[in-house]
Amino acid sequence: MPPHWPAALPAAWLALSVLCACAVVIDMVVAGHRQPMAIMSVVWPLTMLYWGPVGLLFYFAFGRSTPGAHKPEAPMWQATFLGATHCGAGCALGDFIGEWLAFAFAFKIAGSELSGRLALAFALAYLIGVAFQYFSIAPMRGLGLREGIAAAVKADTLSLVAYEVGMFGVMIAFAKLASPLKPTDAAYWVRMQLAMVAGFLTTYPVNYWLIQRGIKEKM
Repeated sequence: MPPHWPAALPAAWLALSVLCACAVVIDMVVAGHRQPMAIMSVVWPLTMLYWGPVGLLFYFAFGRSTPGAHKPEAPMWQATFLGATHCGAGCALGDFIGEWLAFAFAFKIAGSELSGRLALAFALAYLIGVAFQYFSIAPMRGLGLREGIAAAVKADTLSLVAYEVGMFGVMIAFAKLASPLKPTDAAYWVRMQLAMVAGFLTTYPVNYWLIQRGIKEKM
């Protein structure tokens, strides 16, 4: 029998997103386009996982680094985009881990599976997001552990909350309006990609405000 293409499309899109992440890793590690800030070597592949091929356009447009080459200061919209990718990567990783843990352990809050997923995802996203922010701010400002964590919490909290508002809004909409899916379904993760992009859009203006006021560093 011929393959059921509509059902196969989500899996194909996810595979393409993974290939984009692999392409970025190869470009940085093998081709030598290493990021001057080490944490961005993690951020960009994670960004590909939810932006998919569209993310490659941003990476090659202004995210790619060539060691030794002069690179002019990025305009504010690009600096904000990079800040949002930094926030989004930490959130996406936390949400990804949280989704699988909630599914594996049937984690619920007040009998609600959705509430359990959201709470677990938020907690992990916050912890990972602060860690990502720490490894950006502490080296740039020359801060110790305690001061670096405090600065990371200050810089990341509002940004992360804004991201999760957009992401959780889409997740709740899918839970209420679309057919139920599980993390073992490819279409489930395509929905999560859409939710993560929504989170990116809601955190973008907040990152602009944070960078403009010096609370968050330009990436």
